[in-house]
Amino acid sequence: EVQLVGSGGGLVQAGGSLRLSCEGSGFTFDDYGIGWFRQAPGKEREGVALISSKDGNTYYTDSVKGRFTISSDNAKTTVYLEMNSLKPEDAAVYYCAASYSFRRFIATMAHEYDYWGQGTQVTVSS
Repeated sequence: EVQLVGSGGGLVQAGGSLRLSCEGSGFTFDDYGIGWFRQAPGKEREGVALISSKDGNTYYTDSVKGRFTISSDNAKTTVYLEMNSLKPEDAAVYYCAASYSFRRFIATMAHEYDYWGQGTQVTVSS
């Protein structure tokens, strides 16, 4: 059974940090890219940070560049999202997802992802 288990969300003050984790199982981890997406109420789901498990290539949406870092520990089949200098506008449900399309390109759209985790809530207080 394919599973993606996201964790690490919580309540943090503006300017603080959180580290999200996404552990994958039931699929060939190295053949997929892993992305972190987020969705706030009334807004579209957007790709935040993406990484190719095979070669480590990364992508970040402009609003998080310089603040968030995505990394992969292939031995643990786990991808992390280190979030620093958090802002209230970062508050959302964060989902990790796996995309086989990474064999061809860095997938930035939600429809390009095959498997999804359950989501973890990130709340940022002022």
